[in-house]
Amino acid sequence: MTAAVLYGLVILSAIAHPIWNAMVKSSGDRLLSMVAIRTTGLILGMVALPFVDWPAPQAWPWLAITALAHFAYYGLLIRSYDIGDMSVVYPLARGLAPVLASIVAFIVIDERLSFGQMIAVGVISLGIMAFSFGAGASAQAVTFALATGVSVATYSFLGGVGVRAAGTVLGFQACLEIATGIGMVGFVLSSRRHDLLPYVRCHGPTGLLAGLVSVAGFLAFLTAASQLPIGPVSALRETSVIFGALIGTLVLKEGFGARRVAASISVVSGIAMLAALR
Repeated sequence: MTAAVLYGLVILSAIAHPIWNAMVKSSGDRLLSMVAIRTTGLILGMVALPFVDWPAPQAWPWLAITALAHFAYYGLLIRSYDIGDMSVVYPLARGLAPVLASIVAFIVIDERLSFGQMIAVGVISLGIMAFSFGAGASAQAVTFALATGVSVATYSFLGGVGVRAAGTVLGFQACLEIATGIGMVGFVLSSRRHDLLPYVRCHGPTGLLAGLVSVAGFLAFLTAASQLPIGPVSALRETSVIFGALIGTLVLKEGFGARRVAASISVVSGIAMLAALR
């Protein structure tokens, strides 16, 4: 695939991400909503596994720690949404991730960005985080949002490295979906099994839709990260904040405001820089 097509896939991932996050945030039970999403991934992974290439042996350690990073992300995201508004948690968590992912990729795998690419990633990240400036969040909400951002950067980096080692995007994601799905289902069966069936009866279709969107979005990210630098790919993926703000404005009738306009301009400017430098 060309770089333009791969970056286009990342934008599709960015569109998908706030959709399922909004579903989790608005859910009456965020843990069970996340379990429903990951159960969808589990089923899709099991269906796909017989028809895709298995990851290379050297990818299995990466696969295991990527799954662990996802579990940390799920827990932190649920807790963040319990104590903070999505308009605060989401931009802070997603804005921090690209910069951290770029730094880790440089330190661990010597993935170097040009000066222009580093500036572009920084501009995008600042623009994303600007969506939450002045929102009046509690210190606890900000702390959990930033911790969630660390977990996002961690699973983004590990997933990018893991899929490269695996030699197969579909095989790597199928195994990852199975691992995270089994973990989440096992957790809820051991702690809240009596709540699971009533939740599925009431919210099953929503969980299925959110799961499909989540799986498709991460597949687009892994496809791009298998061939492009992790930092810029992560930065483009986190432009999901703009799409989340648009969903809030057009669907939920929330205000957009001058601050969000300025933040959007910053993000779009960074995207334009990346496009010119690819």
